[in-house]
Amino acid sequence: MISSRISFYAIRKLAVMTLAIFSLFSCGVLRNRQNPHYFAGKPTAENYQPQGTIEEVRYPCSTPGPRQRRMVVYLPKDYYQSGKRYPTLYLLHGAKGHETAWIKRGKLLQITDSLFAHNLATQALIVLPNTNEYDDDIDMEYSRWKIASEALFEINGNVESAFVQDVVKFVDTHFRTLPDREHRAIAGVSTGGLQAAYLSANFPDCFAHIALFSPVPFAFFKNGPNRDFFRDLDKKTDFLFEHYPPISYYIMIGKGDVLYPSSKCRHRKLEKKNHPHYFITYKGGHEWYNWNAFYTFFLSSIFK
Repeated sequence: MISSRISFYAIRKLAVMTLAIFSLFSCGVLRNRQNPHYFAGKPTAENYQPQGTIEEVRYPCSTPGPRQRRMVVYLPKDYYQSGKRYPTLYLLHGAKGHETAWIKRGKLLQITDSLFAHNLATQALIVLPNTNEYDDDIDMEYSRWKIASEALFEINGNVESAFVQDVVKFVDTHFRTLPDREHRAIAGVSTGGLQAAYLSANFPDCFAHIALFSPVPFAFFKNGPNRDFFRDLDKKTDFLFEHYPPISYYIMIGKGDVLYPSSKCRHRKLEKKNHPHYFITYKGGHEWYNWNAFYTFFLSSIFK
């Protein structure tokens, strides 16, 4: 009886994993290595001049791997003149992405500028870190992108367990932020949605606004010294809602997304436990046009 139950869960997990990888192929996330959109470098959108300021930042790492990582921080238009402090949104990329993916593949600059210019969103710092796992400086190779299968199967908690220490504290130290939970948000797409779910659950006192865009349902491998990071999500999420209730918690996904069933299942778990959250569905699948819409909605909803 036990062995049959184990085999059932193993088969179910393999099926979800296969569907997830298929979705990455079908939506064009797995592309030829020569696609210029995926190369690190000057992170500006083609034929668009941003209203704000793009800062490329390198910061030291406290976990095994590269000695430094790079992130992109998008500052509001009047950041250097205003002298004000701002809330912060940490926006994570998906598999086969890096810190410029939301700019080069999505429409982050255009959306952000439009919302800020028309007072449809509270001005904030948008932080785009690189959350891929790399072995060392050579493996990282100036924030090289990874194929989706490589990115998915290398998640081991090293980057995530040090996220607050390495990324959040660095941003709060080097930029004029409002360094408290109520003025921090985290969101991620696909694999980044998985990371956002676990980061908010493992660091419940850090983020008050949370959004999962088409999230991958689980980490495929949990090897290494920080493997416990990706365990007991339900238990950790219960603790989050009971002791540090989020101001907003969103799950957003297209009804045509192959990961829709797992997101709906997560919604039902939260609903069953009376954890306040929003489950928002759009048309379409695992695609950038949905993620741009999700980002637009989330940025316009937080820090009110």
